[in-house]
Amino acid sequence: MQSPSKLFLASVSTQPAVFGPQGWADLPDGPLHSILGLSGSFRDLLAFAATCRSWRAAFSSYPTKSTFCAKFPPLLVQLNTHVEDPGLPSNIGRHKLRTCKVIDPINQNIGLRCQIPQKIYEKMHFAGSSYGQLICFRGGHCLVVDVFSGAEVSPPHLPFSGNCEKEFYFSGILTAPLTSPNSHLLVSTESSLFDWPVGSDSWSELKLSDAWIEQIVEFNGQFIAMDDSYKIYTLQLSPQLGLQEISTEWIDDLRPSPYIDPWLVACGDMLLMVFCFTTMCPGWWVLQCIPHRLDTSTNPAKWVEVTQLDNWALFVGRDVRSQPFSCMRAEQWGGRSRWLYYAARHSFTVHGVGLERDPSAGPKSVYKRSRSRKMRPLWVYPSMFYSDVQ
Repeated sequence: MQSPSKLFLASVSTQPAVFGPQGWADLPDGPLHSILGLSGSFRDLLAFAATCRSWRAAFSSYPTKSTFCAKFPPLLVQLNTHVEDPGLPSNIGRHKLRTCKVIDPINQNIGLRCQIPQKIYEKMHFAGSSYGQLICFRGGHCLVVDVFSGAEVSPPHLPFSGNCEKEFYFSGILTAPLTSPNSHLLVSTESSLFDWPVGSDSWSELKLSDAWIEQIVEFNGQFIAMDDSYKIYTLQLSPQLGLQEISTEWIDDLRPSPYIDPWLVACGDMLLMVFCFTTMCPGWWVLQCIPHRLDTSTNPAKWVEVTQLDNWALFVGRDVRSQPFSCMRAEQWGGRSRWLYYAARHSFTVHGVGLERDPSAGPKSVYKRSRSRKMRPLWVYPSMFYSDVQ
């Protein structure tokens, strides 16, 4: 009796050529998409896309890549720290690269890296992050850089009427991925809000009267802007750039102030304004994170304190202009809901939100956010996971 292997070889030599999948690289998109849906982390997804050309094509054609942004936490990119990695090139052509450490909260022991053009550190100032992109400026010149691919987009020079070298940028965001046909880049300075439809030749400008725009977030298909007095507005892009104030009131004694530096974040159908401030207990420092939900069922709308954040976890960077994120059911990836994940200098710290006990309480409380011209740690979802967002 012949062995199975010899029998197989014999049959191959005598049968007509078989036209179909001959190996893993030839699997059709259907099974590959099923494999993608079972991925347990961003590292799994990145490894899948890097396997071969056909698998990367299958990843690109996956219809709902943005769902991974709800399934997994964002990645922590430590832009402030240069690390050595002999396996990565130090330059591409004439462009020098800076290698930065990336931390995945799902598995912090896995070494991940990204590379940022060195000129970002030497010549540009950080202004924001959005859809996996860094938004940087120097004077009236802007540069949008993909955190992981290094791809660059250079918008037209901003139309400043004064000394553009002295302008300070309070926020910069994209309204959609760069590849989307309706993507806009919004940039706030002390006196104006600028809008660049991606791919166009010019900016439009909205002059601001007595307040600058601190933050812009997307919420339920709208864009909500908050100024430095913590008033909020709906933002419209067409037929022309404009802001419409949302009348609000507070139902408790807590009010926004520069000392507690509130910030906006969307959690599903909730728009939250989060207050973070440190208090001293006997021998301990405790960071209090108190979110308020915007209740639009009344006129004026009301900010209502949220004591239990239910199934949401929050992620915030060290620079106030970096994009905050929310993630539902953090327990699915080994995290914990009702916690704030703060991008500290070398890793991240966690703090309780609402009535949740603060696990980082101790002699020192690590939480400090501010604006800086230098790069600081921030949370990012890779741009490749937004390619199905229109």
